[in-house]
Amino acid sequence: MIRTVELPPPASAPVLAAYGYCETVTGQQARNFAYGIRLLPTHKRRAMSALYAFSRRVDDIGDGELSNEVKAARLEETRALLARIRAGEVREDDTDPVAVALAHAAEHFPIPLGGLDELIDGVLMDVRGETYETWDDLKVYCRCVAGAIGRLSLGVFGTEPGARGAERAAEYADTLGLALQLTNILRDVREDALGGRTYLPADDLAKFGCSAGFASATPPEGSDFAGLVHFEVRRARALFAEGYRLLPMLDRRSGACVAAMAGIYRRLLDRIERDPEAVLRGRVSLPGHEKAYVAVRGLSGLDTRSVTRRPLIRRRA
Repeated sequence: MIRTVELPPPASAPVLAAYGYCETVTGQQARNFAYGIRLLPTHKRRAMSALYAFSRRVDDIGDGELSNEVKAARLEETRALLARIRAGEVREDDTDPVAVALAHAAEHFPIPLGGLDELIDGVLMDVRGETYETWDDLKVYCRCVAGAIGRLSLGVFGTEPGARGAERAAEYADTLGLALQLTNILRDVREDALGGRTYLPADDLAKFGCSAGFASATPPEGSDFAGLVHFEVRRARALFAEGYRLLPMLDRRSGACVAAMAGIYRRLLDRIERDPEAVLRGRVSLPGHEKAYVAVRGLSGLDTRSVTRRPLIRRRA
């Protein structure tokens, strides 16, 4: 259980510059994420930007054009940098702004930095070209690359003192990360296929006649592609419903941030469900006015209140 964190003391000029760099990276490369964290107070927004910038570095190594051997070596170098941060060996005058910002954030927030080790493990799974036979297999990957991010973020958000069920906050944050990642996988199914990657479980693909993959803008001949997408959408919705139980445990602005980011992806699911083949034609996205509506809804507390009205039922992810 993670309690609400105290307001940190003012940061030095080098640290502020490092945070500024991370916020620039976040704004340029993660529009949905940046949209959500702008609802946070400054000290939490900066810490989340540091987490994103480090995570982005890890992802960029995995997605780059280097050989797999070089990628693996670079990822282990990044793990070594993380060990230096964890050991308190990164100083304010370090030449790596991401390391400086993350070290400062980890000093002032109870961030479980082991989650970034998990992220590196997940990207190494990509580098090795692993595929997944079952949903249980895919969950291992999703927990590394997304569930861990949920738990890291919870270290910045904290939980409200006396929040009911707060001992399960990390579990709900992890589950919400799974929901976001499964939505990403559905949205990017064609893009990933063109890059030689398949994430959806092989037994699901076989069940709906999609084992041939998604190399074209039309579904495999004779397949029930819509059935596959609707099946995965239902799975993602169940994960969202479970993960949303985190919201009442957070302060208003942290809850609004989570509701905004998750709400954007839930609306993506709605679009994908209405037109499953759209994911084969290009990337499905939301217009700005819909994102703005999601943010207002989060700030209003509507999503949080809807959770508190539901009975607490334990589900199996």
